Amino acid sequence: MASTERRSFGNFGERIACHFLEKRGYTIKERNYLRSWGEIDIVAEKKGKPHFIEVKTNSWDQKELDEAVDKHRPEENVHNAKLKRLARVIQTYSLEHNMENDWQFDVVVVYIDLKNKKSKVSLLEDVVL
Repeated sequence: MASTERRSFGNFGERIACHFLEKRGYTIKERNYLRSWGEIDIVAEKKGKPHFIEVKTNSWDQKELDEAVDKHRPEENVHNAKLKRLARVIQTYSLEHNMENDWQFDVVVVYIDLKNKKSKVSLLEDVVL
């Protein structure tokens, strides 16, 4: 998959993730907060608490999708180097926005079956950076 296709696919997954989160009471504050040292896919808020959310989008056919959702662990998609970059960019965002209260880091994995136009979403809450 070419870089622009990958980015477009990732954006599609982020839109699905935003819809998923909004249905669960989150308010989306910002998407794709980008600095040269990292990016936050989604900045959201729920019950007054900021949530920094990393979105991972995966493509599967329906059989693989059912098996993947049962066996796949979202935290496996976020490696140590990525976590360090995320911690730095979250710190930058927090300072720029004068955030004084606690925040939370979550991972959303979007599994997409393009052929059958289906998706499943998995949320891993309160991941330690």
